[in-house]
This record gives sequence, C-alpha cells and structure tokens, in this order.
Amino acid sequence: MQSVVNASKSKNLLCNLHQVRAKSADITTSMLKTQNLTGTVPTELVKLPYLQEIDLTRNYLNGSIPEEWGSTKLVNISLLGNRLTGPIPKELGNISTLVNFTVEFNQLSGVLPPELGNLPSIERMFLTSNKFTGELPETFAKLTTLKDFRIGDNNFTGTIPKLIQNWTNLEKLRISDLNGTVGTFPPLSNMINLNTLILRSCNLSGPLPDYLGQRTGLKTLDVSFNKLSGKIPDSYLGISKINYMYLTGNLLTGRIPDWILQKGENIDLSYNNFTSGDSEDCQTRNYYSVHINCGGKEVIVDRNTTYEDDTYSSGASTYYRSETNWAVSSTGNFMDDGIDTDSYIANNKSILLMNNSALYMNARLSALSLTYYAFCLGNGNYTVKLQFAEIMFTDDKTYSSLGRRIFDVYIQGKLVLKDFNIEDAAGGAGKETIQNFTISVTSRTLEIRFYWAGKGTTAIPSRGVYGPLVSAIAVTPNFIPPAENGSSISAGAVVGIVAAVALLLLLVLGVLWWKGCLRRKNTMEQDLRGLNLQTGTFTLRQIKAATNNFDAANKIGEGGFGSVYKGLLLDGTIIAVKQLSSKSKQGNREFVNEIGMISALQHPHLVKLYGCCIEGNQLLLVYEYMENNSLARALFGPKDSPLKLDWPTRHKICVGIARGLAYLHEESRLKIVHRDIKATNVLLDKDLNPKISDFGLAKLDEEENTHISTRIAGTFGYMAPEYAMRGHLTEKADVYSFGVVALEIISGKSNTSHILKDGCVYLLDWALLLKEKGNLLELVDPILESNFRKEEVMAMINVALLCTSFSPVVRPTMSSVVSVLEGRAYVQEISSGLSISSDEIKLKELRQQYELYHGKNTSEGQIPFLSTDGPWTASSTSDADLYPITMNSQYWEKRDQ
Repeated sequence: MQSVVNASKSKNLLCNLHQVRAKSADITTSMLKTQNLTGTVPTELVKLPYLQEIDLTRNYLNGSIPEEWGSTKLVNISLLGNRLTGPIPKELGNISTLVNFTVEFNQLSGVLPPELGNLPSIERMFLTSNKFTGELPETFAKLTTLKDFRIGDNNFTGTIPKLIQNWTNLEKLRISDLNGTVGTFPPLSNMINLNTLILRSCNLSGPLPDYLGQRTGLKTLDVSFNKLSGKIPDSYLGISKINYMYLTGNLLTGRIPDWILQKGENIDLSYNNFTSGDSEDCQTRNYYSVHINCGGKEVIVDRNTTYEDDTYSSGASTYYRSETNWAVSSTGNFMDDGIDTDSYIANNKSILLMNNSALYMNARLSALSLTYYAFCLGNGNYTVKLQFAEIMFTDDKTYSSLGRRIFDVYIQGKLVLKDFNIEDAAGGAGKETIQNFTISVTSRTLEIRFYWAGKGTTAIPSRGVYGPLVSAIAVTPNFIPPAENGSSISAGAVVGIVAAVALLLLLVLGVLWWKGCLRRKNTMEQDLRGLNLQTGTFTLRQIKAATNNFDAANKIGEGGFGSVYKGLLLDGTIIAVKQLSSKSKQGNREFVNEIGMISALQHPHLVKLYGCCIEGNQLLLVYEYMENNSLARALFGPKDSPLKLDWPTRHKICVGIARGLAYLHEESRLKIVHRDIKATNVLLDKDLNPKISDFGLAKLDEEENTHISTRIAGTFGYMAPEYAMRGHLTEKADVYSFGVVALEIISGKSNTSHILKDGCVYLLDWALLLKEKGNLLELVDPILESNFRKEEVMAMINVALLCTSFSPVVRPTMSSVVSVLEGRAYVQEISSGLSISSDEIKLKELRQQYELYHGKNTSEGQIPFLSTDGPWTASSTSDADLYPITMNSQYWEKRDQ
C-alpha cells in the first residue's frame, strides 16, 4: 500500500492523478494539501480501489463533488478551502466506512441530502461556511457515532432540532448564525462527553439549562448573541474550571456568581442586564477627539494628527484602558489554531501603496467581539472614521485569496455595517477603505463594536484567521470645541472683564432671587445633582430641532403630566419626548423623581430613558421610541388595525411584562413598585417586544417593611383591593395588576369597558365564573380561533387568576410567574400550599367591599384613568367606582356621557 503526497510539481490536479495512476493502483491515501491545485475534482479517483483517504485541503479547485465517490470505501474526505459548488451528492450516504467528512469553506449549496443520515461510522462532519439551506434532515437522528459536528455560517433556517439529543457520543458541537424563528435551548442532557459547546446567534430564548453545570469536562461554552434570559444557574459552579465562557449579548439578569467574579479572565458577560458598575468619572475635563492606531505604534499623519498607540497584548477576554480617554475590550479565542499566546494583532508583511500606509501596517483583531470606547466626550455630533485594510489575505489566485472576513459594525448600539467585507469595500486585499459615520454623543460616551456573527472563513490561509479587524479609528467633532475658541485679549483685560461681568451677574442674580425667580430652579438643580444620573442631557435647541419645534403633527400622545412628541435626532435615532406640563403643581418634583429613578434602571422590558432637558420652564424626558404604540391599542384598537397579535406574540408579550416587573421588584438595586400597571403603560417596539413605561407614578420602596401610601395612584379596574381601599401598597399590588393585564391579553377584551356574558361586568368576574363551569378556554380571544397552544393558555389563565387573588399573601412573586410562563414551574408549585379562597368567597368579598365603600366621598384620592376608545387621554375616577359588581347597561351609558 502507498501514500501520495504532492506527487508532482504540476498545479493541475488531473495531471497529478494521471501520474499517480501510472505508478500504482494500490494507493490508500491521496494527500495533496495546500498545493494551490486548479481544475475540478476528477471522478478518476474511484479507479483507485484501495483508496481510503482523499485530502485536497486548501487548493483552488472548482466544480462539484463527484457522485461516483459514493461507490468507494473512503474513510476520510477533506475538501476544506476550495471553490466547490453545487449540492452534496446523495450517493455519499452509501459510504459505510466514512469517518470524517469535511467540506468547510467552499460554495456548496442546496439542502443536505437525507441519505447522509445513513453513515454508520461517521465521527466528524464539518459543513461550516457554505451556502446550505433548509433544516437538518430527520435522518440525522441516526448519526449516533458523531463526535464533532460543525454547521456555522450557512443559510440554515428553523430551530436546532431535538433529534440531536440522540448524539450521545458528541464531544464538540458548533452551530451558529441560524435564520428563522426563536427556539428554546436544545436538549443536550444526554451528551455527557461534551467539552466544546458553541451555539452562537441561534435565536435561543428562555433560561440557561441547569444540567450544563454537571458537565465538568466542558472547556468551552459560547452561547453569545441569543435571547437567553433569567439568571446564571447556581449549578454552574460545577464548571468553574472552564477555559472559556461567553454569554455575551443576551438578556440575562440577576447577580453575577462569585466564582465568575473571582475567575475574571476568559469569561465575557457583556451586553446583558446584570447590575452595572460605576459610571466613568469625567469631572476633570472634556475630550473632543480620539485617534487610535489599532494594533500599532504611535503614528503622526498629515503632519499634526497623532494616532495613539494600541499595542497591548490582548487575550480571550480582556479590557484595556488607555492613559487618555479611550479603552478597548476583546472577547473570543481563536479556536483550532494551536496557539496559546495569540496577540490579537495582525502584522502586514508586504509593501502597502496607499495614503498614510503606517496606519495599515498593523491591525487589531478579535475572535468574536471587539469594542472601543471613548469616554468623557463633550456631548454633540461627531464624525467617526473607521479605517480598514485586509492584510491577512492575498489577491492572487491561490487558496490564500479564498479567505472571506465578514463581520458587523455597531456604533452607539446601532448597526451601521451589516456583513461587512473589507476586501469587497476596498476592491481587493492590501487596499484601504474608510467608512465615515455621523453620530450623536448624548451621555459623554461613545461605543464602537465590531462583531463576528459566525460568517466567513475561519481556516484560510490557516486555522484561526477570522473575526473583526480594524486598522485605525478617528473621532472628530462636527462643532468647534470650547477649548478651541481662542482669544488675543491681554491677561489684564481678561481679569478686568471677568471682574465686571461677575459683579453685574451678582447684581442680576440678587434681584432675581429677591423676586423669587430662581428659588424653584435652584432647588430643582440641587435635587438633580444629588441623583447621580446615568443618562445624557439634551439642549432645548436639540429637542426643538428633533420635534420640529413641538409641531402638533408630531404629537403622539397625552399623559398625566403633559404631551408626548415623536422626534428625530441628527444621527437618525427616533425618540419620544415627554413634555411635562408646567401647570402641574407637583410637576417639577415628579420630574426629579422620575429621571432619578429611571436613570438607574436598565432592562430590555423597560422603556429606555435616553436623557433629559431642563431649560427655563421646560421639563423634558427623552425616551426610546416605540414603533407599535401601546398594548392597549394593539388589543382594543380599531378593528381594521393592521396590527394583529397571534398567540406566540401574546405569550411573548406576557412573559416580557412579567420579566420587567420581576426586575423592578427583585433584581433592581432600588426595588420599585410601579403602582399603575395596565395595557396602556405597556409599549411595543418594532418586533412587538413589550416594555413597561410611565414611572412618573412609581414609588421607591427602599424599606423592606410594607407601608401605607399617602396618595392613591393607579387606574380604575387594575388596582389591587388592599391598595385601592386602604392605601396598603406592596409589590403584590403590581402582581394583581399584571394578572388583570394577562387576562386582557388572553381574551382581547378590556377589563373596564366591556359588558360580558352571564351578567358579568368585569373580565375577572367572567374568568372566575368560567372557572366554576370548567370552561376557561372560552376566555380565549375568538380571533385566535384554534391557533394556540392549550397548555400555554391554561398556564397563563391559572397564573393570572392566582395573581388576582383577593389576599396579597396568596399572590406569587413575579419571578415565580416568569417560571410558570416559561414552563419551568407549575401554578401548584408556586402557590406553596397556601390556602386559596374559593371563587365564590372571592366574589362575595369583592361585593362586600364594594357595598362597604359605595357612596363614600373619596375624592381626595383621584385615580388616573385612560380611556380605551380613541386617543389615550387622562381623566379620573373615584375609589367608589373600583369594584362595582352588578351594573346594567344604563350605568355604562351614563358613564360614557
């Protein structure tokens, strides 16, 4: 038996094979790696009857994989790094001896043939970086001998199939960049030998599975850039010796485990919702520009512009802060390159014919996510210049020219370059390309993130060559910084002018203070200074420009404290501006409370506060804009509205609201009771994700003990009985309101403006009556027909009824509600054996409370009420109207007048 390695100096594969056949027909191995061979893969290989291995890795071959190979006894097929096209021949499923099948980094397409599921000996299947479509065939469930499976960077759709739970011998699993619907974490509990798990950008939702903490042999865990939520399980202490763990870019909350804080390196938890650290101290000075030679030494270009050096040695998870005002963090290890000491810097070896070539001799690299920060910038508009040159690939017709580096670029969290390819933008390797962007800095911090989503090649010209690459960054202001406004006036003149102006200013301020003009403003500014705000500030000029001077055409709502306007910032960000009414006696105080509270809260299910504006008598809040208005508009709006909520969307909305409240009650440092949860205070973004809004009526609950609220604040039909009637406020009041909203989501009916069946006025009454009859599914919105999951509906109804229990002690916590809605617990489990009053007793208690309070004058506790018809405006109703049980249509007709 013989092996052939580089049989000839000829660069034509067919020529090589003819010479090989002339020498011998009993060849077992054909290894022609990294030879830059051209031509197609010939079918003549089947004429070598003893051939077991074909390794044509890293050549320049085109054409398709011969279907004739299906008749061979091959053990290894490796075609990595060529230009092969077309589908995988179904005939390859006949090779019963095949152990390794590697076709990474080609241009193969089509669906995977089901026949590949018939390979009884397969251990390694690498399909990364092609153009495959569809889903994994069901026949792949039979591939129980698999040990290493990789399918990143393709066009696969759907979720990760459950069939992979049959791969009990799997040691390495790499899946990334899935297109399609959101799914839950795949069932991997049977994979006891797992040491590498990469499920990056796979649209995964729900919690992290506990069982991964039992995989003590797990060395690499990467589930970054999904939609995973909840806390890091306590069981993960069992994998505390893991080499690399990346949970970047999810929705994880709660406390970071101590073992992670102690480990520190090679773990990335960024872009989640864990408790954030202290903000940057920018009290010393403002900066107005940044110039960085990424990965290189200090360089002076254009005679007077200095690019700072960036030569620190990075790692799998590192953070470096410069001596000036910028920092850089890097996440991800270059896998399979066999190097333990990557510098994460690319070095050019050839001559670069371009302007300012010194900026492109080196570049900063990252295997997953590379983020640059500029701190303490003066607020305003800037030009961000990103400079790139591909210096690791070639432009010749060799395998080195087949490399594809593809990544995304985000600035201030906004995607500005999708699937960016430096070579395509520059017109080839070794050429520069400059990408300019105009951005707005409102919180004195600029963030530029380069992210590898799993696309492109990872093994050309060698393994470990991939990920984002940037050569230089320049940030310059689009305005004249204050420090640059020079003056030729002498020092003595300056002193005299300053003294005169100071004296005049003191006189003016004294007169204004004597007239009382400044007292209110100074008090408010003192309050604001004491809040340690974590938001930006806007000028009134910026807000007027964004809203076209508060044009009525941009008015999108009217709240309890004033109007809400839609606006557009110069960087293209759409905002919602809440203009507080100057007529409100408590407006200023409420304003201070609101921005102080919201600035400390960051969660994907809370409306984000961008900043505020205080100028003259203008009190303004700037929020993110929510494209799909409120949940109330979606549920109860016009019948011809284009927005239709199917069951998966309703379930997602309900879970999101629950997560947001769980954060406010249990995970936030401040511990917030919202006090006014209702469908109009839940807003929907462009993807119909829910976000809780309107914290103007919320109250900080910093003490552990319950308390009596001094002012009732809530909405008719949503308020818990103990709060509405006795002013007794705890977080269980929000739980009650959530239960009402959940019933509205299920039924599509408002709790306050529908006369329901069987003489019921309130949705809750009707739900309890249907429960008595054993027909709870009648609650479901008829629009859904039968297009819903019965078990999810029943879980949501039952948890909603538990939330609306008359006794606050019986109501669950919101974290328990999340567990039920996500299928991790049952209602019976979270009720903890408490004795729950029967529905009849509950109805009787409600009626007794109504009769007790009916007719009493409670006008001092006015309750905001938002009509569900037409524009959302504010009005009020008294406590006596909270729980009317038996009212006919005349009551509603009179009420609507």
